[in-house]
Formats: sequence, C-alpha cells, structure tokens
Amino acid sequence: MFVFLSKKIAIPNGIKLRTVAWDNDQGWIACGGEDGLLKVLKLENPPPPPVSTIANASSDAKKPADPGASNLSMNQTLEGHTGAVIVSKWNEQHKKLTTSDQYGLIIVWILYKGVWYEEMINNRNKSVVADMEWSKDGSRICIIYEDGAVIVGSVDGHRIWGKELKHTTLSNVQWSPDGKNILFGLSSGELHYYDGTGTFLAKLPVYCSDNAASLKISAMDWYNGSNGYVEPKAPCLAIAFENGKIQIMRDDKDQAPLVLDTNMRFLNLKWNNYGSILAVSGIQFARSSQGEEKEVSVVQFYDPFGQYLRSLKVPGKKITSLSWEHGGLRIALAVDSFIYFANIRPNYKWCFFAQDVVAYGYQKYDQSESTVVYWNTRTNERHVKLVSKLSLMAAHGEYCLLVSKADALGENYILTVANSIGTAIETRQVHFAPKTAKITKTHVVVASSDAVFSWQFRMPPKKSGALEVIRKKEGGLKDRMFHIDDVGDVVNAEIPLLDLENHKSRATSDPISCIAVSDSLLLIARQSGTFLQISIQSITLETKYSVPMRPQFISLNCDSSRLALLDVSGVLKMLELGKKGGGGSGVGANGGHMYAAASNVVEGGKLFEFERKDVWDIEWATDNPESFAIMEKTRMFIFEKNVPEDPITCSGYICNMENLQVKTINLDELFKQPDTPTKDHVLNVDSRSLKEARAVLFNGTLQDALHYVEENPHPRLWKLVSDTALERLELPIAQKAFIRSGDYKGLQFIKNIEKYDDKLKQKAEVETFFGDIEAAERIYLEMDRKDLAIQLRTQMGDWFRVVQLIKSGGGGDDVMLEKAWNSIGDYYYERQKWPQAITYYLQGRNTERLIECHYMVEDYASLEKIIYTLSESNPLLVNIAEKFVTVGQCDQAVAAFIKAGDLKSAIDTCVQLSKWNTAVELAEAHRFQGIEALLAKYATQLLDQNKRITAIELYRKANYCQKSARLLFDLAEEASKQEKNPLRIKKFYVLAALEVERYHQLTKARKGGLDNDISALDGLLAEDLKGSMETKFLDNVWRGAEAYHYYILAQRQFYNGSIHSAMRTAMHLKNYDDFIEPKVIYSLLALSAFHNNHFGVCSGAFIKLEALEKISDEERLSIENLALSLFTKYTPSNPPAFEIACSNCGHGINDSDTHCTSCNFIFPICIASGRPIYESIHFMCHVCKHRAIESEIAGLNCCPLCHSTL
Repeated sequence: MFVFLSKKIAIPNGIKLRTVAWDNDQGWIACGGEDGLLKVLKLENPPPPPVSTIANASSDAKKPADPGASNLSMNQTLEGHTGAVIVSKWNEQHKKLTTSDQYGLIIVWILYKGVWYEEMINNRNKSVVADMEWSKDGSRICIIYEDGAVIVGSVDGHRIWGKELKHTTLSNVQWSPDGKNILFGLSSGELHYYDGTGTFLAKLPVYCSDNAASLKISAMDWYNGSNGYVEPKAPCLAIAFENGKIQIMRDDKDQAPLVLDTNMRFLNLKWNNYGSILAVSGIQFARSSQGEEKEVSVVQFYDPFGQYLRSLKVPGKKITSLSWEHGGLRIALAVDSFIYFANIRPNYKWCFFAQDVVAYGYQKYDQSESTVVYWNTRTNERHVKLVSKLSLMAAHGEYCLLVSKADALGENYILTVANSIGTAIETRQVHFAPKTAKITKTHVVVASSDAVFSWQFRMPPKKSGALEVIRKKEGGLKDRMFHIDDVGDVVNAEIPLLDLENHKSRATSDPISCIAVSDSLLLIARQSGTFLQISIQSITLETKYSVPMRPQFISLNCDSSRLALLDVSGVLKMLELGKKGGGGSGVGANGGHMYAAASNVVEGGKLFEFERKDVWDIEWATDNPESFAIMEKTRMFIFEKNVPEDPITCSGYICNMENLQVKTINLDELFKQPDTPTKDHVLNVDSRSLKEARAVLFNGTLQDALHYVEENPHPRLWKLVSDTALERLELPIAQKAFIRSGDYKGLQFIKNIEKYDDKLKQKAEVETFFGDIEAAERIYLEMDRKDLAIQLRTQMGDWFRVVQLIKSGGGGDDVMLEKAWNSIGDYYYERQKWPQAITYYLQGRNTERLIECHYMVEDYASLEKIIYTLSESNPLLVNIAEKFVTVGQCDQAVAAFIKAGDLKSAIDTCVQLSKWNTAVELAEAHRFQGIEALLAKYATQLLDQNKRITAIELYRKANYCQKSARLLFDLAEEASKQEKNPLRIKKFYVLAALEVERYHQLTKARKGGLDNDISALDGLLAEDLKGSMETKFLDNVWRGAEAYHYYILAQRQFYNGSIHSAMRTAMHLKNYDDFIEPKVIYSLLALSAFHNNHFGVCSGAFIKLEALEKISDEERLSIENLALSLFTKYTPSNPPAFEIACSNCGHGINDSDTHCTSCNFIFPICIASGRPIYESIHFMCHVCKHRAIESEIAGLNCCPLCHSTL
C-alpha cells in the first residue's frame, strides 16, 4: 500500500476547518469551520480514455483518468450557521446533509435542482451537539448533547424518542451494523450500550488502560458492513482514546479486542467503505535533524487486524477531521484552513504471467472462501477458482503462486503452484505465516519475518526436460528452510537448515522485510538495510550489502545484475550487484561490509547516483537489463540506462515490460466489478523509441525508418519496419528487416509471395500473415476467387465460414461440405457440446462420432437404432456393444455382438452382467459348448467363498431352479438348527418351494415345445433333480413352509387372545415334527391348551413331552413335576366339543377335526386361520395352491403362506 498527497483546496480568508464529510454516493464533500462556514464541494473526474494503447505521451485525449487531477465542478456556500460548524453527517440513502454548530443549531440540507437548500432547523438551546449519526438504512438519526440528552428522530423530522442520561457527559455515538442498538461514548471514557428504544443493555469494557475512568474517548467509528467484510467476523468497531491507544473489536461481545498504540495524540479515525482499512489521524512528536522536537500531523493506516500498513505526513498544525471517498482510493483531510486529498494505492492480491493472464483474488461478503479469477486479457476467457483465505500471490513465466491459510486458527499455510487456467501443479504446506512470496520457473521462496523457505517444485512432464531427469537421478531435491539469524558472514559457507515439521519460531532483532529471486539468486532485505545475496541452488551466502534505508520492496532485473530498492517512504534507488564472493575485496571470511556515501560503493556492489521519490510500483524489462518502468504518484516513467523518458499520466499497475512496451492494468476499476473484467482495463504504453519509430513511419519513408532503426536497433523496431514494409508490399526492405531481426519465418514468407505476379494475391497473403483473415477474404472475393477464400478459411479452420461460402454458390463440392459439417461437429465435440455436435455429424454422416455423442448424452435409444443401420460385421458394432456393456444394458449389447458375428463376446457379456438365462438361451440356440462348465465353475467359486445368496441368484438367472431350491432348503435347515427367526426360516422354505414350482413350469414349457427333441441340458436338469433332492422335500415341497407358517400363526393367535384358535392351529403342528422339534410343538400345544381349559389336550401334550428321547433327565423330571402340580388341581378332560356335519357324508364331527371318522375325507386347512375348511366353496392361491376360508382371506392383499399378490 502507498499513500501520497494529490490535491489541496484552500478555504477563503484562512478560516479554520472543524469538520469534513464525503458523501459516498454522489461524491459531495461538506466542510465546516469557524464563523459559520459551511461549503459543499464536488470533484469531477475526467472520463477514461477510449483506447487501450498510449502512443503519444503528450496527447491529453489519450490519458487515462487520474483521481488526483480532479477539478471542482461545484462550490456552494451554505448560509444558516452563525457559530463554528463542528459536526457534519451525510444521509446517503435519502441524499441529505445534517450539520450542527457550536450553539447547538442543527440544520438538515436537501438538494433541489442542483442547489442545496435548508429543509429543517432545530435548536434545543440548552447544550451543544457532541455528535450525531444516521442509521445504516438512513431512516433514523441519533443526536447526543454534551449534557447527556439523547434524541432519536426519523428522516422526516419526527421525534421517535428522547432520553436524559443524568450526571453524564456524552462525546460520541455509533449505531450497531444491524441498526438495532446504539453505542454511546462518555467523556469519562466509558462505553454504554443501549437498544434502539433507549433501554440500557451493557457497559462495554475498556482495555486501553487499567484506569478506564481517567481516559477520554477521542473518536469512535463502527463499520456497518454495507459492502461486506474482508473475512467473516472481522473487527469493525474502532475506539480511539486520548492516550493514543485504539481498541478494535469484532462486536459488542468481543472479549479479546485488539489494542494498538499509535504514539499519537488528538486522534481521529475512520473506516473506509469496505471495512478493509482504518485511517487514524493525530499529532506525533518528531525530532528534526538539529535534534529539536516538533509536532507533525500524521495519518496512519491499519488493516482490521491491527497490522500497520503506512503513514502519511501532512503539512499543517492539526488534522481536525477526515473522510473517505466511496471507492476507498482517496481520503479527505481537514487541516487548518485547507482540505488535503490523499490517494491510496492498495495492495491488491494479483499477478501477471503467461504473457496475457491476470490472476486476481478478492473476497465476496457472502462467502468465507476467497475467489481467484484467471483472466486472459487477449481472449477474454475467465477461469474462477475458490481458495481458502488467500493471503499472497506471485507469478513468473507460465506459473503463479497462491499462498492461502489452511485453517482458521492455526499457522498452517498452503503454497499452490498453478497454471494459467488455475489448475494446481503442485502444493506444499508450511507451518508459519509467510510475509512475502516469490516464484521462478523452478523455485518457490516464501519468507516470514524470521525464516525463509525454498521449494523446488516439480514441473509438468512436457516442460520439465533435462532438469526433471537430473532430479530423478538425484532422488529429488528436498525442501529447505533456514533462519535469517543463522546466515553467517562467511562466503560460500552452508547455511544451517531447519526441520520443516518441528521448527519453532525464533524472534529476530532485524526481521525480513522483502525478498527477490531469480533463477540463480535469492536476495533477502532486512529492515536495517542489510541485503543478503544467497545462491538459490546451494543455499550458501555469496555477498552481503548494507544500504542506509528501510526497504519495502526489491526487484532484480532480467540478468540479475541490478537490484531496485524501494523504501517505506517511496524512495527508489538502484544497486549494481557484485560478482560472487563480492569481487576482489568483497565479503570474505571476516564478513565485513560497509556503505561509502562519497564514492557510492557498497562493498561487493555499486549504488548508482539515482533516486526517485513517491514511487509505488516498479517493473524491469524482460528483454533489457537496463530498462525499467516506475509509477510515481499518478505518472509513469520509462527509464533507459537510468535516464527517464517523458512522463505519462497513468494510475494503472504495471503488468510487464517487454518489446519497448509497458502493459498496465487499471486494478481500481477492475476490482469495482471483479466478476466482469473487460479489455478496457488493460493499457499498453509505448516507450519513446517505439513512438518515434511509429512517427517516422507515419510521417516519413521506409528508408527513413530503416535508418532510424539502424541507429536504435531493437527486435521490436525491426519487426515494426518489416510489418510496415509488408503492408506496402516493399518486399526488399521487409526482407532486410527480417534478416536484421533474425526472423526466419518472415524470410520464408517473402520467398513464397515473391512467386505471385498478382499484387492483389500478394496483398491477401500479407493480410493472412498478419492474421487479418477478413481482409484477406475480401480481397479474394473481389478477385472472384471464391475457391481461394474457401481454401483460406479451411487452412484457418473456420469451418462455419467455409459452409457459408459453399452454400453461397461456387467454389466447393459435396465432399468439402461434408468435411466442413464434420469439422464443425468436431468443434462442438472438443468443447463437450454433444447435442450440437450430433446435429452436424448427422449432416456429415459421421457414424463413428455419432456413436460417441449419443453415448455421452446417454441417448441409448438412438444408439440402439444405429445397430440396425449398420451392415453385418461392421467394426462399429463392436464399439456400440462395448458401450452398452459399460452401462449394463445387456440386450442391446448382445444384439450388437450377434450382428457383428461375435457370439463368444455376446455370451461373455451375459455372464459379466449376470444374465445367465440369456447366456443359456444363446448357448442352446447356437450350440455353444462350455456354458454349463462356466456356470458350474462360477457357482463353485461362490460356494467356496460362502456366498450362497449370490450363488442362488446365479442359479435362478440361469434357470437352474433345482440347485437354487437345494441351497435355499439348506439355508432353511441351518437356520432352523440355529433357532433363528421363524419368519426368516419360513421365507427360506417358501423361496425353495417357489423355485421347485418354477422348475416344473419350465420343464413343462420345454416339453410342450419339443416333444420329440428334449435337449441334453433338460436331461441333465432332470437327472440332477432326481439325484440331489431328498424324498421328504420332493414329496411335498411346501411342508417346511407350512410348518413354520402354522407355528408363527399359532403364536400370533395366542398373543392376540384367540386362545382356542391358537390351540387348534398348534394341533396341526403335530404332523410337522420332521421340520420343527417335537419339544417346541408340544410345549406350544400344552401352553395354549392349558389357557383354553382343554386339560385333556394339555395332558396328552405333557405325555408326549415326557416321552421324548432327546431331553435330559433333569428336563424330564421338571416336566413331570409340572404335570403333577397341574393335574392334581385340574382334571385332564376337555370341555364338550361343538359338533357339525361332515360336508362329504353328513356324519357328525367335532369342529376341530381335520378328517371325517366315517368317510375318512381329509379337510384342507385354512392358511389364514388354521381352521379346517368344511365349506365346498373357498379360496385357493394360484401360486402355492393352498386354501383359505373366504371370510378369513377377504381383508388380505396377499397369500398368508407364499405372500403372492391376490
């Protein structure tokens, strides 16, 4: 950051000013002073230049806008005050000015037809207005009086509320950023916090002194956040005290504010409109060269975190008031009877590299991360990246360096090397806060105040070359870090290195201020003016210099022979570096160094008789070690051998200097709208020799220009002559210029166009050489050579224009048109605009690219249609099939493979996508051998890995129902032995039964279609079925499912209170003791019968339990004792049963009997209730063929047994 005074306005009659306020919306400046003085001024800036290149430094029309050269467009004196105007505040939202004088008179001014008029007047006639402040939205104003009175009024003049603070003297007031609360500063130094209605909330602590009551508040400002914050929760409340200290807080609840000691008195302060810089004015005592102390008016600038940025000395006795311009680039200072304007050149986070790319970072107030934009100034392309808390940026060659904070609380920072589109090449993390950073084509160097870190980054393979080979042979170069105090005085001695991970910060009395690097050197500047020249490869000291200055910025020229030194006051000096080791009597083993002012010799180097003041930017030429450009205030100077050229008015930042031209960028305008940079922000400034050469070419002849360039040779000037000669078709002169500039390409071009006899054709070729394709095409069309125009556009790859020319008639054929369509399709294809590419590929009949585009847009229907348009055995069929395989569409992939004649790939695809049924069908249809073996091998592998569920799915997909049923049956038996969830066991049995049923259906279907030709595979299935399944499972595949279904049903009925139904269902389980343990069956039967008062059934169940062989003697004894205790109390008999007639023979039977004792007819069991079905009309499931009473099944959606949908 750099600050300099740019303008001074004198107040008539020497009237001293008391207040100044700058309207941040329209640019009005209100200044008030003694004797009722009140003026409203307005500065008018000249419009920006319409061109991006300054070719004539003396042309005012082409000078860029200069904030410091503004003139007054308005100067109105407002009459109404009789006393000294001490307070002035703008209401930006409602375009009003409020002022108050020493007698308490308050006047509100309003603008009408370009003139300011009184709108309202108020005078309390009791006390003086100490301060007043408008709320953020401009709807309310808070006015405080010295006697403790507080008035809050609306913008239309109505009083909202008032309050008298007894025994209190008020001095300052500020609204909170949200406009809900008010902070009052008392003359006693206390801070009182009230809400918007005048209710006391809290007393804010003061940290600037142990005895807060003895302090007086000098100034107070609370940034309202209207333009966002530099980062979330950044400090925004600043309070200045008369002892010269400032308390900076995040909000009213901040318990750890920043405390700064400015070493000034009579402080005043103001935040800029972005809350990024705090300006503090005051009086400082300085000692003159004669040793006398004198008072100096100073403005100090700080960032929100208390970091000192810059100081500005101001003429005059005392700065009574200060105010910022809206953009934060200027500040107005009221000093005695003058208004001084100072320009601020901020330290933007930006860099320039890769010839045309500007990378810049900024903070959006609605996000915590920093936004970094990579803007190509030539093509206007932008690439936006988000970086966590960007700290520093640097660039060189093709790469830029970003330094960002890794975490919010720690001291970890990330170093990222990125290319011109923001892609990270390599990163490193350091455990300290870098203060400055530089990058070369191979190294990154960052430094804190006490340590330096060097890192040789790895370049991309295409550009690494021999250096990368050397690094691989050496096993790579390690990152290196050293402490600045460890650099000794012995030349060529290795500097002790620090541990990168475990080093601790060590304070130094002479901290690092800045660094400069080149491919071979590292220059470190310390605050004392000591400069260390270190070899960047070996990290050894080469030379030491000492210059009496406090450096802020240093820069090496292109051959590392000279060093530009810029100190903190903006003074620029030049140092010629000595040879390694400091020359003959340079820095030797004794390590001595000195500065001799008389001879301008620094031991080991030479200090030139060169000095420039108020410099804030410098850039060396990349192609001339003695040429550089600097920015002094609002002027640019270009130097050749330390001799300046005529200054050029410019406020841009220098990007680079090469080919006798300086490229600058107006960052002030760019950062106003960082999301939409334009080429108007870039300004190219020609050097004097380039401007003179242009003038000679414009006013003289080519021979004159040739003579001038021979006297002032430079490749850029030779190119200028050659280009002009080509434009005028002066080929001999152009050839001579190409020879002098070593341009072999240009010589070849001249050799080619000399073959043409037609001047128009030569002119067209010249325009093509210069890249003006439009002009070249116009010439060809004027020659009636549309074929040459088409050829030109074809060579340039402008296929859109080729199509237009062909369609306009003549000069092309269908083959060329088809090629153009395909090339346009390639244009969209390369940019991943697949739908547009499809349109042009269809016209160009490019089936191969159509396949790729349909695949990328996931238009698989169109991709499938292409299969049927291709001939058999077309290689593209395999490509389509492979694409369908990648997305899992088996049927389409198989169709493509079959049409391509690749049966094996089709079957392999089915296997890969687990479509085993399709694989088996293909194998049968095409007599393909080996599918059974592959299936068996895969299944065996799954079973060995205990993936039986996957194996079951495999068998099902291959229609090996008997094997899947066998595995399911085994799973059910294992679950039953392990006494797992009965419902899970039932599901296994149901699935096994369904698989057997499906096998029967498949077998019937095959036999129905092939009565006389049963396939070998069917035979194997049948044989396998007979040999693998047990008899009990084949006899009735649903028995296992029935057993656990009734078991679950009985328990559900029991717990639902249907005890009789539970007992009846449990009695059915006696027929399933081969699936469920008898102990479980009869225990359930005994329990339900006991609760149903069927003690006879209960007694029979106990008899069965006592007779079990698989129970222990202890269990048998326990059962006997329980039966004895029950049946000594209850008679083992059943209550009378309800008798009904058999539906088959009419004989009487009990309502729980499952068969008729007379006709032996067996009644089916209802799977919904467990009751025997006596009705002739009932429900039967179409899947499992089990029955149910219609009244019981009526409310169900699926079969209770197999869960099939009803």
